[in-house]
Amino acid sequence: MRTGLASQLLADRSLVIVVSGPSGAGKTVVVDELCNRRRLRRSVSVTTRSPRVGELDGRDYHFTKAASFERRIRDGGFAEWARYGPHYYGTPRAALDQAQEAGEDIVLTIDVQGGAQIRARYPEAVLVFMLPPDLDTLAQRLRDRGSETDEAIGRRLEALPDEIRAAAMYDYTVNNCGTVEQAAAAMNSIVEAEHMRMSSLRADRCARFQLTESTQ
Repeated sequence: MRTGLASQLLADRSLVIVVSGPSGAGKTVVVDELCNRRRLRRSVSVTTRSPRVGELDGRDYHFTKAASFERRIRDGGFAEWARYGPHYYGTPRAALDQAQEAGEDIVLTIDVQGGAQIRARYPEAVLVFMLPPDLDTLAQRLRDRGSETDEAIGRRLEALPDEIRAAAMYDYTVNNCGTVEQAAAAMNSIVEAEHMRMSSLRADRCARFQLTESTQ
């Protein structure tokens, strides 16, 4: 039995979804809710920093030593990576490869520097930048965490304009100014739309499919 053209085009279309935004924008909780709404594989980053209170290895991060991280850099084991101060952070390339082989969508919660690396290596990746309602709300969310000094929070707020300018390469913005459910619904709509978008890659596949059909 032949597969319909739409099904042929949508098959094996797995998305690499990048969610970035300033610390305190609510990325983690919104992505959690998005994962509750649809089947998504979630990438777990690797880091060389120590676990914070309540963090679990393999759930929040894969915690490792700097020597091991650097060896994986040399071996090409990261889809993206960066160093902040004394610590490394990176996305395992194997996680993206496995998701694409399985035809599953995968979501990465990373910064704009990582987003640029993903865009370069995975041109059809979907990049979403999440904004907080305003600076006051962002500052309060950071204070409520209780994990950073006022000085560190100040540095994050000062860096916000540069982060937003860097987000010009992103495909979508989501303003997390309402409920978590509303932001997750907006994210879900983006994923749905991307699954129906006709890219140049999929147009080529369509042409090949039509050629095959005409010769049968």
